[in-house]
Amino acid sequence: MTLPSSRPDLSLREGYHSPQVDVAVRLNTNESPFPPPEAWVQALAAEATRIRYNRYPDRSATRLREALAELHRVRPEQVFCANGSNEVLQSICLAYGGPGRSAAVFEPTYALHSHIAHLTSTAVVEGRRREDFELDLADVAELNAASRPDITFLCSPNNPTGNSVDPTTAGAVLEGAAGLVVVDEAYGQFADWSAISLVDDDVPLVVTRTFSKTWSMAALRLGYLVGPAPVVAALERVALPYHLDALKQAAGCLAVRYNDEMQERVAAVVAERRRLSSALESLGVTVWPSSANFILFRPETRKAGEVWQGLVDAGVLVRDTSSWPGLSGCLRVTIGTRVEDDLFTAALEEVL
Repeated sequence: MTLPSSRPDLSLREGYHSPQVDVAVRLNTNESPFPPPEAWVQALAAEATRIRYNRYPDRSATRLREALAELHRVRPEQVFCANGSNEVLQSICLAYGGPGRSAAVFEPTYALHSHIAHLTSTAVVEGRRREDFELDLADVAELNAASRPDITFLCSPNNPTGNSVDPTTAGAVLEGAAGLVVVDEAYGQFADWSAISLVDDDVPLVVTRTFSKTWSMAALRLGYLVGPAPVVAALERVALPYHLDALKQAAGCLAVRYNDEMQERVAAVVAERRRLSSALESLGVTVWPSSANFILFRPETRKAGEVWQGLVDAGVLVRDTSSWPGLSGCLRVTIGTRVEDDLFTAALEEVL
């Protein structure tokens, strides 16, 4: 007997992974440097004792959707929840992509948009950003006219470059889009504007969010989408039965009660982002402006791979993005605590 072969196209690509290295300072996966509020931890522990573990969870995640709808001032039927924003993206590709359909991305951007599209047999159409990583609306219009993509992915703030989409750009992309526009706001709370303000039942726009970053809940894998009710209904049709467990739903409902504490964490990260950006500039590296909880930078005197390895040897892990499209020589660092960032800049200075 022999094992059956997997899909032949899977051999052409690798999974999306971040290196996991045992170091003292991990600044490579854009996690929150702060733990959740202790009161939330205690409330979740108490909630865990009340879950009926022998029963399936609420398939519709009703309470969680209601809580998020109130937070964003939309209706519950305009909210879709899943296991991290990545499962939300996968559900979008299952419902609106697939064989014979295409998704547009604008490189450099979040690699998982293309990866998930490929896994769902959705063709990927690649556009390019300008040298400053902003979208060129003329190029966007040309791509839309030539390819008529069924899905258009925008990442705002864009990972890994850190720049955000403004209302004028978002409106122009929406106006010319042939299909569904997806604004991935995994880091949206760190920016000054959110595309959620444009969501309506007659607008082909969805906005994805995650609890992993600003809510300090990366370990729980919870994400959601705000969009037109008919789109949410389509996503529910491709979701697996009972895909969102009871503990995760409870965690999300409780987290929304701590919105003020979340905003305090955002403010702290933004202030530290400014400090770290100035420190990097003083070391003579090229730094791009960021509206997220990370900074893209480029050492000018040494190769990115050498700098990355030197930092690892010093106990600091950042993300090597130098092989990503349009990012030759670049590295990305997550905003950590003040102590972590000082250790990083000291190590970087030594390596340089």
